[in-house]
Order: sequence, then structure tokens, then C-alpha cells
Amino acid sequence: MPDAGPSFTVKLAETDAEIKAAQRLRYDVFVRELGGGGEMVDHSERLEKDRFDPYFDHMLVYDDMTGEVVGVYRLLPDDRAADIGQFYSEDEYDLTVLKQGGRKLLELGRSCLHKDYRGGTAMYHLWNGLAKYVAERKIEVLFGVASFHGTNVQELAQPLSMLHHNHLAPPDLRVRAQAGVFQNMNIVGPESLDRRASMLQVPSLIKAYLRLGGFVGEGAFIDHAFNTTDVCLVLDTERMNERQRRIYGGA
Repeated sequence: MPDAGPSFTVKLAETDAEIKAAQRLRYDVFVRELGGGGEMVDHSERLEKDRFDPYFDHMLVYDDMTGEVVGVYRLLPDDRAADIGQFYSEDEYDLTVLKQGGRKLLELGRSCLHKDYRGGTAMYHLWNGLAKYVAERKIEVLFGVASFHGTNVQELAQPLSMLHHNHLAPPDLRVRAQAGVFQNMNIVGPESLDRRASMLQVPSLIKAYLRLGGFVGEGAFIDHAFNTTDVCLVLDTERMNERQRRIYGGA
């Protein structure tokens, strides 16, 4: 019989052990692979964690064969953000335009896959789990920071400028990097853009949001602790067309 390929299970973490499994995968990806850090990173236990973890839902993708967590997503509904007093990304972005819009919000973050599962179907299962989560809770707007590796803005001038010129959010969704840390993304003029070269530099997660009709906020944030340059992605489920809805729903 032909090999059916790996089988996966998607669920929300329910125990401390499951949350630690998510934090361990995050450590492998964000700390060991990408050179990130942070005040609460536990190097002895190999856990990447922060003060927001207790408030988030942690979506896990398990490889059914090994029982290992191979993909994670961190999800924060707006009612829980109100309990904390802020969203995670408010340290980087002014979210006033979203918070005053009167719509149900969900913040996404810390998305990663084990290196052996990238380019396969694990990400499909993670997206499918996210789509179900959004539908069950009637979420209307999804947002969160996504990262380019590295902090040299000149090396990222083409992709940042391409996002600014071609995918800037409309005014009702246009979050903006906080004034004290605002990094202009309008570095290269539209006439000097090399779109193909720009897209080759765009991480796959950002490309996925763009295919779904997502936008970027205005301005980037240089995160030296994580060795990244962050942009804020915003996805309005009402603006998605039917093709995009099918992609998002895992069809």
C-alpha cells in the first residue's frame, strides 16, 4: 500500500506540560535557530516563555507517530487582553484603530514549526485548527507581528518597501508602530522595486497572510532581543473573497 504520509492532531494546550512542550519548540526555533532571547527565557530547561503565556491559548500540532509537538501558535482573544491590560504587540504597535473598531479581535503570535516539518502538511493542519478556532469564537479581525530575520534595515529595504507600497492596510485597519520605535518601511520608491527579489526575502508566514488578503501596518519595529525586524499583519475576515476563505478553511 502507498505511504499515506504523517498524521497530525491539533489541539489547545490544557496542562502545564503541554504549554512547556510549546515553549520548548519555541526555544529550539526562536533561540537556538534564530538567536533570539528575552528576559524570561529559561536556558537550563530550554524554554522560550514570557509574561503573556498564561493568558494565551496555545494551539499545538502533534505528530501522531512520535507524539511530539511539531507546530505551535499562540492565540489571545480580545476579552483576555482586557484582563491583562494590553495585547502583546502593543509594546511595538499602536492598536487604537482596531480596539476602537468595535469588532471581535484575535492576536496571533509565536507561530513556528519544527525544522523537519516545514514545507509539509503540518502547517496546513495548524491553519485549519486556527480557522476552526476563529469560526467558533466569531472572530472578525486577526492580527499579530511577524518577523524578518535580522535587524539590518538596509538589507531588508526591498521587501519592507514592497509591503509598504503594495500591502499597506486601509485606514480602518492601519495600526502604526509606536512613535518611539517607528522604523519607516518606505525606503525604496515604487519605481525602484524588484517585486520578485522582494518576495524571495519575505518569510513564508507573511506570504501566507498576503495570499489570504492580509495587510501590513505602517512602520516596522526592530527587535534586537529577538534579532528580528517585525511588521504587524492584519487580516479582516469580512474582506476575504471566497477563494481566500477556502484556502483559510483548509479546503
